[in-house]
Formats: sequence, structure tokens, C-alpha cells
Amino acid sequence: MKKILTLILLLVFFASNAQDTFLHCGKLIDTKNGKVLSEKTIVVSGNKILRIENGYVNSNNSEDRVIDLKNKTVLPGLTDMHVHIEGESSRDSYLNPFILNDADVAFNAAEIAKRTLMAGFTTVRDLGGSGVNVALRNAINAGKTDGPRIYTAEKALATTGGHADPTNGRKKILMGDPGPAEGVVNGVEDASKAVRQRYKNGADWIKITATGGVLSVAKSSKNPQFTEEEIKAIVETAKDYDMQVAAHAHGDEGMQRAIRAGVKTIEHGTLMSDETMELMKNNNAYLVPTITAGKFVSDQAKIENYYPAIIVPKALEIGPKIQDMFGRAYKKGVPIVFGTDAGVFPHGQNAKEFGYMVEAGMPAMEAIQSATVVSAKILKAENEIGQLAPGFFADIIAVNEDPSNNVKTLENVVFVMKNGTIYKD
Repeated sequence: MKKILTLILLLVFFASNAQDTFLHCGKLIDTKNGKVLSEKTIVVSGNKILRIENGYVNSNNSEDRVIDLKNKTVLPGLTDMHVHIEGESSRDSYLNPFILNDADVAFNAAEIAKRTLMAGFTTVRDLGGSGVNVALRNAINAGKTDGPRIYTAEKALATTGGHADPTNGRKKILMGDPGPAEGVVNGVEDASKAVRQRYKNGADWIKITATGGVLSVAKSSKNPQFTEEEIKAIVETAKDYDMQVAAHAHGDEGMQRAIRAGVKTIEHGTLMSDETMELMKNNNAYLVPTITAGKFVSDQAKIENYYPAIIVPKALEIGPKIQDMFGRAYKKGVPIVFGTDAGVFPHGQNAKEFGYMVEAGMPAMEAIQSATVVSAKILKAENEIGQLAPGFFADIIAVNEDPSNNVKTLENVVFVMKNGTIYKD
């Protein structure tokens, strides 16, 4: 009994002497209510926010740490709902599958993860890679390497010859006949099996390519590539495994099939009609705009030999249209969540998306909310991330100016804390 009492006293002693962090915040973004507050102190204990107090409060414990952010604006760590963490665009991108081993991809991804975190994105949704993305997620969660909290789709699903068919453009001997294990679906039975394989491989989400795409070595950027029955089978099977579905889509018909079948997010949405916008509203489906990627690919397509020739006309057609579509969707009241397609353009530049969203008509505060409280809700983490509030993870960033007045200040994040650990000060 004495030993137990002694142990309890020791635990209480060490708990009371654990170092807390006091952040003195000149301005603080209340993302839940869309307000900018002044002169607040955030008290962080362990990996959680303990409390928020008015004014600049100091601790009586000499072991506690005080961070002076009195001339900064503080807000929750940001979430990018569409990244590809395993790599990024280059002239060599289409050669990489033939020359990089999984270990090479993993080291590249670890560097990208750190860069993303330092840009203020403490959470990301990774929408398709080789499976290294699952290992990276696990390594970050275990504290073996630094990076954002990752929700990953592992390998995206395609139909034969579709946007995420990994063998497009290869010679016949290398093309083979990939199936559900490789993420290629043809029919309802394949659809269910491919989802179950993603679950087995460790995915958090399912991502499908409901239409053609820009950067795949295939002719069409917009034709529908799944039947509605196949998408329904994917959505229903994913639900059984407590997963949701994201659908890459540029063409309108593919979007409508995906929305009717029950996908949660539409990625890109370039050629979305007014009818589809109403369908999204009625089905509570969210648009992930990826304006930055659209602008990047249309610019790079003008550089000779940057992309394979089959890609250039698609990039020039699709890329410039995304921002205008986003503006129309916002005015129509389509639900919107922040996502960039980082990897198509250099990682770490994710926050450029905010400026493009504001240019297209979305108020800066709503753009910030789309990358905090809205994304947290879709990820079913609304009680953990996306707000600065007691009990939430201590994912905290700071910028030099008030982003509700100058949203481009988010492109220069000067302080980063994730899970109570300071990575950039």
C-alpha cells in the first residue's frame, strides 16, 4: 500500500512540475466564430491546449516556457485536403517509377513532409501514391520523423487506362493487366475488392479518378471513367470500413455520377455545370478546388518538353478554368474545403491557394475556415483540430500580419507548433 501511495505522489509531483508553454498572442483567429481576438495567452500542456486566457498571463512555475508572439497573429495549424506527399513535379517525374526504389521515394517524402509542416500545414490528406505514404504516416505518428498529421488514400483507384492506372503510356510488355490489388477496377466486384485491399494496406480514405485527368499519359482529361454502379460499390464498401471517398473529376458527367453515388469530396471540379453545383449542395458534397495546381500546369505546359506531348493540350485547356469555376461555385453556395494538389506544384507553397480563393470572391476569413474548421469536420476530427480551444491538439502557427486583412501573409509562416512541440520559432 505504501508503495502505491508513493507512486501516486511521485506522479502528482512530476505532473505538477511538467513544463507548460505560455504563448502571448497579439492577435488570435477564432476559426469557429470567424473572429479576430486580441491579447490572448494560450497555455499548452503536453500535446493539448490547456486553456486560453485574456491578456498576457505569466506562469508561477519557473520551469514553464513563455513564447512572445505579441506582434504576430496566431491561428490553428492549417489543413491541406489534397496533397501527394511522395513526390513533386519535375521534368523527370515520368521517369521516376523506373529509377526510384521505395527507399528513395520514402526519403524524398520525408523531406517533403518536413517542408509541408514548416509551411504551417500541420495536417494533410494525401490522395494517392505508392503505399510509401502509409509508412510515412506511421513514422510521423511514432515520432520517427517530422511532418504533418497524414490521412492517406494509399493508392488511388482507376479503371483500365484511367487517370490512376499506373501502367498508362508503357510498352505492352510493361503494361500487363493490373487489377484491384494495383488499384485498377473493372466492374462492381473489382470495386469492392479494391477498397478492401486499400483497407488492408492501411488507407484512411479512398480516392477514385472519376474522370480523365491532366497529368496522366492518356488522351482525355474529362471523360467519365467509372460507371455509377462501380462508384456506388466503392462508396458502400468504404462505409463498411469507416472510410469516405474523394473523387478526382474534371468532366461534368463523371462528377454527377460520383455525387449521386455518395462521394464526400470532388477534387478539381473544373468543368462543373450549374446543375452539378446544385447536386453538390443537395448531397452535402464538398469541392476541393486546387486552383494553384491548375495555374501551375498551364504555365509549365508552355515550357517545351516539360510534360510529355500528350499532356500539353490538356494542361492548356483545363488549368486556366479552375479559378473561374471556383468563383461560380462559391457564389452558388457549393460547400468548399481547402485543397491544393501540392506535388503537382512544389510542396511548401500550399498557402498560395488562399490568395487565389480570395481573388475569386471568397472572403479571407472563410478561406481560412475552409482550411481549419471545415476540413476538420470532413476528417471527423472536429473535436481535435482546426480550432484554438481547450482540449484540442496544440497545432498552432503564427504569421506577421492579420490574414483576414492580408491573406497572403499565410505564405510566410514564422512559428509552427504541432502536438505541443515547437518546430519553427
